[in-house]
Amino acid sequence: MSEQSRPRRPVRTGALAAALTAALALLCCTGGAGAFFLTELGGDSAEQFAPASMDCTGDFEVDATGTMPRFAEYGERQLRNAAVIIKVGQEMKVPPRGWVIAVATAMQESRLLNLANSTVGESQDIPNEGIGADHDSVGLFQQRASWGTVAQRMNPEYASRKFYEKLVDVADWEKLPLTVAAQQVQISAFPDAYAKHEELAARIVDALAGGAARTALIAGQDVCDAAAGGEIAASGWTAPIPGGVGSGFRTASRPGHNGVDIAAPKGTLIRASATGRVLVSRCDPDRRGRLTCNVDGWPGKGGCGWFVDVLHAQGFITRYCHLVSRPRVAAGDTVQAGEVIGEVGSSGNSSGPHLHFEVHVEGDRSSRGAIDPVPFMRSKGAPLKGAG
Repeated sequence: MSEQSRPRRPVRTGALAAALTAALALLCCTGGAGAFFLTELGGDSAEQFAPASMDCTGDFEVDATGTMPRFAEYGERQLRNAAVIIKVGQEMKVPPRGWVIAVATAMQESRLLNLANSTVGESQDIPNEGIGADHDSVGLFQQRASWGTVAQRMNPEYASRKFYEKLVDVADWEKLPLTVAAQQVQISAFPDAYAKHEELAARIVDALAGGAARTALIAGQDVCDAAAGGEIAASGWTAPIPGGVGSGFRTASRPGHNGVDIAAPKGTLIRASATGRVLVSRCDPDRRGRLTCNVDGWPGKGGCGWFVDVLHAQGFITRYCHLVSRPRVAAGDTVQAGEVIGEVGSSGNSSGPHLHFEVHVEGDRSSRGAIDPVPFMRSKGAPLKGAG
């Protein structure tokens, strides 16, 4: 709900981040000679996290009356409401990032249902899809009386338009973390709650609008699969560096390689792939237990060198290894998508400058949680260059 402006508040991922900070110690972050530390590979294919539509053609027109895609979390009625939210955003020429923010906000506020309050529900004067419990708040976004009449706020098109009107007035809203942008509009008592919906909201936008969450806004144009050089996709993700993938994920020659190696010159800036909380930022010991990250490593040395783990919404974790020096962030810091966290180096088990990049699921920092970053990042509209 919204009444007045308040100061911006930082993103926090809550109890999950605190628990993970003290969770499993890193087994090993790189393949090659260091892979013998890994005893169980496990992990799932990132293809399961791909959007319902992997095509991103630039044709994002939504049919709110047509056949709805299937999502276990939401039914047809809720998805039609999401389609209305997206269609209004299109009509207002709001970029797809705004659609993701709006859908995620409605997911938190109303579960994508057009809710009435008890007064409206008892009178049955206005059709509704359930009764909310928040004072005079009604509709998809649980907007209060200052946003319009009850009939207006219970109209999904009107409610969506009012949300977008306030969103686009927020300075640099496209670059803000979703939870911050949504809070600037809604002024919720629970501002951090929006973040947990970003992942599914992006998948819903992709399914309803032809992969639109995979676009990045570049020179005023929504460009598909372009978040590879620091740009942020509508999904909220960006590639960590604009290099090409060399050694891949768990290849026949390196079955314990739980990520991919991205070639780049020493000193290349490394960016957080999505908004999140830093879980680990330190020097990883080599095979002999030594903390020798301030010098270039070599094959067989073991360890990630200087490395960072970041926890994102929905339990995703990204890992960045072989930094040239101490990372720019510390455990407990909140980082935004695209924020510089360090520079490419060759510390640890490394034969030359590159970034070893991993993606883990379900908050599992061990090898069991690792998935192939290539299809995962492609599904976010932030493909790793050189990757098929």
